[in-house]
Amino acid sequence: MNYLVKTYILFLFGLIALYPCTTAVVSGKATSDGRPLLLKNRDSDFLQNKLVYYFEGKFKFIGLVNSADKANKEVWSGFNEAGFGIMNSASYNLKINDTTKLSDQEGIIMKLALAGCKTLSDFETLLDTLPKPLGVEANFGVIDAEGGAAYYEVNNFSFIKYDVNDSEVAPNGYLIRTNFSFSGVENKGYGYIRYNTASGLFSDKIKDGKLNFQFLINDVPRCLVHSFTKTDLTKNLPDQTDHNFVFFRDYIPRYSTSAAVVIQGVKDIESTSLTTMWTVLGFPLTSIAIPVWLTDDGSLPKILIADETGNAPLCNLALGLKEKVLSEQNDAKENYLNLPALMNKENTGVRQKLNPIEDEVLNKAEEKISNWEKTEFNSNEAKEFYNWIDNDIYPQLKSKFSFN
Repeated sequence: MNYLVKTYILFLFGLIALYPCTTAVVSGKATSDGRPLLLKNRDSDFLQNKLVYYFEGKFKFIGLVNSADKANKEVWSGFNEAGFGIMNSASYNLKINDTTKLSDQEGIIMKLALAGCKTLSDFETLLDTLPKPLGVEANFGVIDAEGGAAYYEVNNFSFIKYDVNDSEVAPNGYLIRTNFSFSGVENKGYGYIRYNTASGLFSDKIKDGKLNFQFLINDVPRCLVHSFTKTDLTKNLPDQTDHNFVFFRDYIPRYSTSAAVVIQGVKDIESTSLTTMWTVLGFPLTSIAIPVWLTDDGSLPKILIADETGNAPLCNLALGLKEKVLSEQNDAKENYLNLPALMNKENTGVRQKLNPIEDEVLNKAEEKISNWEKTEFNSNEAKEFYNWIDNDIYPQLKSKFSFN
C-alpha cells in the first residue's frame, strides 16, 4: 500500500470518536444489602458533565448530561421514579458489516427509556417498537425495582439480553462490559485490558464477600492497577518532591474519563424513592462522589447542575485539579500521570486530600439512607443534605485547593 494512503487511513482512524467506558451490572443477589447496582465509568470527548432533573414523560428522572447539550436531549446514565436505571458503554464489534448512516443515538434512547420505562420488559418493548435502524451499537445496562438486572447488546436492528440474575449467564451475580460485546465479532472492539482489570477487581472482591456501592464508586473508577503490564501505581508511592511521571494508558481511569456513576436500586419490598445515584462529576481521581435522589420539586445540589457558565461547579473543580496531576506537555497530557501530585508517601497528593472530604459525604449520606429505610424517604431532609453539600462541602474543597 502507498505510504500516503497508509498515512491517510491512520489519520481518519484517529478522527473516529471512541468512548471507552467501563461498566458493570450487579444483581441484588451479589450485594451486601440486596440492592442491584449499575456502574458507568464514563469516557467521552465531552469532559464537562452536569446533572439534569427532568419533568417530562411518564416518570420524573435524573440524568447525566453533556454540559454542551443545552437542550438536554441526551442522557448518558440515570434513574427514574419507578426505580428504573440505565447506562451504556459503546460497543465496536456489533455491526461490522452494517453500512447504516444513522449512529450515536444511545443518549436519545436512554432518555426515552427513563421517561417511560418501569421494568426491563418495558425497555425490551421500547427496543422492539422503535423505528429501525436504531442508530446504536452499545451495551445497555439496566436495573428495575422488581429485582431485574441485565445487559442488552444492541445493534441497529436487534438485541441480545444477558440476564444477570441467571446463574448460568452470571455465576457470581454480576457482568462487566467495556467496548466490545460478547455477541459481537470475536477479538474486535476495544477495552480488553480494562475488562480484564475490572474482572480481576470484581473477582477478588467477591471472594471476600458481597459487593457494595462503595466498591463500585471508589475502587473501580479509581483503580491504578494495569492488568496487562501487572503494574500497581499505589505500591511504593514516591516522595511528594519526586519528579515521577508514569505512563498512563489503558487504566480504567484515563484522560478521557469525564464522570463515574453508580445507580443503587431498591429491593422489591422498598419504596423506589430510595433509589440513589452516586455521582462523581469530572475526572474520578480528582473529584468526589455526591449522592442524589428524586426530590418532590426537582432540587439537586447546585454544584452538580449547570451554573451561569453552563458547567457544573464540581466538574470545573475536578477538571482544574486534573491539570495538576497530568503532564503539562500537550503531546504527553493524555499518556502521563504525575503520580506524586496525585498520591505520595507524605499523604499530600490531590486524591489523598480529597478522601476525608468524600468520606464525610458518604458517611452522612449513609446515615440518611439508613433512617429513611426505617421510616420513609423525606424530600426536605434530602434538600437539607444538598444545602450542606453546597454550603459546607464545596467551600471545603475550594479552600483545601485554593480554587477560585
